[in-house]
Amino acid sequence: MNVSAFIEHLNKTRNLRLDADYYGNIEIWRQWWKGDVPDIHDQKEDAPDGSVISRRLASLRMPKHVCEDWANLLLNDKTTLQIGDAATSAYLLGSDEQQTGGLLRQLHFWENANRLVEQAYWSGTGAFVMSVENLTVDASGNALPSPQGRIRLDYDPACCILPISVERGVVTEAAFVSECMMGGKPAVYLQTHTVRNGSRTITNEWFEVTDDISGTPKFAKAKTPPGMVESITVSGSPAWFSLFSPAAAKNIDGGMGLGMSIFSEALDAAQMVDYAFDNYRQDIRLGGKKIFYDRSLCRKWVDKEGTEHAVPPDAVHRQVFYELPTPEGGIDQPAAWREYNPDLRTASNHQAVQDALDMMSFKCKLGCHRYKFDQGNVTTATEYTGSRQDLVQNANKNQIPIETALIGILRAMLWAAKNLLDAPADPETSISVNWDDSYIVSEAERTSQLREDALSGLVPRCRYLSARYSLSEEEAHQWTAEAKADSQSEEQITFGGA
Repeated sequence: MNVSAFIEHLNKTRNLRLDADYYGNIEIWRQWWKGDVPDIHDQKEDAPDGSVISRRLASLRMPKHVCEDWANLLLNDKTTLQIGDAATSAYLLGSDEQQTGGLLRQLHFWENANRLVEQAYWSGTGAFVMSVENLTVDASGNALPSPQGRIRLDYDPACCILPISVERGVVTEAAFVSECMMGGKPAVYLQTHTVRNGSRTITNEWFEVTDDISGTPKFAKAKTPPGMVESITVSGSPAWFSLFSPAAAKNIDGGMGLGMSIFSEALDAAQMVDYAFDNYRQDIRLGGKKIFYDRSLCRKWVDKEGTEHAVPPDAVHRQVFYELPTPEGGIDQPAAWREYNPDLRTASNHQAVQDALDMMSFKCKLGCHRYKFDQGNVTTATEYTGSRQDLVQNANKNQIPIETALIGILRAMLWAAKNLLDAPADPETSISVNWDDSYIVSEAERTSQLREDALSGLVPRCRYLSARYSLSEEEAHQWTAEAKADSQSEEQITFGGA
């Protein structure tokens, strides 16, 4: 979608001054995340006939891998929530200790939130956007209690976010734009969140998209689809959206309220990675065995036009034999054929790729040796110690904006649940995020240390059993009691036998 063109349309028709230029940076980041930057990955080369051909540059697509790693470090299956009110906790998370039920399960929240972190880290900003389906409104558009309503969440990257009001760096009003289809034709859906006198208004609009002769998209207001309302108003509610960005001060002009990609400062390193990898691949591709031969060794045949052709021994693939231009065979010797086995520069190419990966890792705040390939093994953050402290500090720093966004959208969901859906929820209850810190200490290391502490009596043995075998607290106590009973039984039998 051409977001810049739509922003220009809004600026002209609504007397706004939204910054469309900044979305050009987001498009460049999207290309790198996709692994297809036209100016970089389409290499122009001269063909034998004098024409210019395009060769695809090999790419490791490291920007996407970096964003995936950050998402897995920050929000994964080990991330949990701690909610003070028991009824609210059961409503959101379910009643089991694994927090696998409740409203968040219905919304597939954790997997979508993980994907949103990846989206935010390539685009610079991510947004949780709440809506309520089957909502009842009065004639003035005010939302009424609707027990039949259902909470829904959207997860938008920066290219879908249009900040409208920003106060002290916090976006208080925003619009969210996305592509859709209406009647089999492309359309744009715009949802706008504004605040007036303590009341929040959410406006829904649709636009038909057409192209003029120049190819520039044109936008025309479309009718509201059946069953949808043009706007609703709620009073006393927190914002129905929550934004977060990578925790780095932006050094790019424009885009107020938006952040910058985690790899925006590493584009040169990403380019170096792809150049090194492409050179490695080309060396292997061009490094096959060759035999240069004299034309007299070939089998001859004549086509219908009377043109004579020479067929080398491996004519099917032409992988080994190459004809030389001189009848003597060339290469300073008169032999009819000469074998050539080129050396592969694997060590040099490997080092070049590794150096580029180290720079990429460092510039993306993952430490200097996040990606290290050694004798067929891939070293990850839990296996190196040289730069782990950098990763720990950066991960702790990046947890802050994500935690703020999570708590913000959860409070909006709880407000809607209580005030609109009549659900057992307390929007003011305490909420905290328990982060997975396995990037500091691996699970195996943690379990081993817990075992030693249990044997020395520093922690109850049931705690070790619970962590080692993924047991509930009740099951761990039961196992401990059974083990103790078995131990006493064996001691009695041995005593009697003596």
